[in-house]
Amino acid sequence: MNDSPRLIHVPCLRPGALYRMACWEWGDPANERVLVCVHGLTRQGRDFDTLARALCHDYRVVCPDVLGRGHSDWLHDPAGYTVPAYVADMVSLLSRLEAREIDWVGTSMGGLIGMGLGSLANAPLRRMVLNDVGPDLEFEGLQRISDYVGQPRHWDTEEEAAAFLHAMSESFGPHTDEQWLALCRNQLKPDEAGFTLHYDLRIAQVFKAITPESVAAGNAALWHAYEALRCPVLLLRGAQSDLLSHATAQAMTQRGPRARLVEFEGVGHAPMLVQPEQVAAVREFLLSP
Repeated sequence: MNDSPRLIHVPCLRPGALYRMACWEWGDPANERVLVCVHGLTRQGRDFDTLARALCHDYRVVCPDVLGRGHSDWLHDPAGYTVPAYVADMVSLLSRLEAREIDWVGTSMGGLIGMGLGSLANAPLRRMVLNDVGPDLEFEGLQRISDYVGQPRHWDTEEEAAAFLHAMSESFGPHTDEQWLALCRNQLKPDEAGFTLHYDLRIAQVFKAITPESVAAGNAALWHAYEALRCPVLLLRGAQSDLLSHATAQAMTQRGPRARLVEFEGVGHAPMLVQPEQVAAVREFLLSP
């Protein structure tokens, strides 16, 4: 049961159309204990394979490919690639799951979606893990991401692609060759001549419009959402992260839900929840009484 996930699809309503959001489901589909894991900006749900295998005997684990990524549909209008719209998509997912309450793991963008969802009245969140993201995003880190997101790429082989992506993603921290190839394989889309990236490059259009002023305004709204959370929060941070500062992480331990903070040395943005100590931190938090 824990060797590979099942692929399910959830319909998401956007202006003028329904789109299918692909979700990777692990564990017993009848398990009332549900964990939703949501990935970062250019990633996809299979990033959580290692974590899902570690938790699928305790949970029904559901890892969506956010619209525009992986096996999910791409939007006709790229202006819809925004966090508030993703929150609405996750409400559609919760309706499909029919869970009384859920736990949440969100990496980067997935954490922002989680904060948006968790700030809603009557949100059914029991516990939340925010992975290297918070309500104060560093503009320099956002600029670094903006430099590569949406750039067209093509490679002849998986190995060539993995080597390139490894050079671009050193901030993920050390991984074995086997671990890295597993993280890359689902990030690639085969075509007639080799491999390309498995996401809609137009997600960059909204992202590249950010300015220091818009980031500051967004951060104020994110603090409001964070302080509205009513569930226990575990905050994971790469000690060398350029997106979530140590000062912001410390402030999150003092405000709102007063997150418990765990930092990982030798990692930037963001821990990929593959290494044993990272998996153990999430597992201990979610399963503790």
